[in-house]
Amino acid sequence: MSDLLSDDEIDRQLPDSWARDGEEITRAFEFDSYLPGVGFASAVGGLAEEAWHHPEITITWGEVEVRLTTHDAGGVTEKDIELAERCNEIYE
Repeated sequence: MSDLLSDDEIDRQLPDSWARDGEEITRAFEFDSYLPGVGFASAVGGLAEEAWHHPEITITWGEVEVRLTTHDAGGVTEKDIELAERCNEIYE
């Protein structure tokens, strides 16, 4: 199991455009239409499967929300920060 990050560690390490929401970190990624968002969500799913760390992903027209937490640790860990950074990379 991964170790929980402290509030200060989360604040310092939180990737650009991500926010803290309780025991999760979250970001809404914006797209011009539906299908690019679906493609992005699929890419995130591939990253998540590779890392064996599965986020909650919500797809709507023009937006994909990704929520990360490490369930077995009960909050945010390095695994969440790393996957958030990788999400940002594929979005760019």
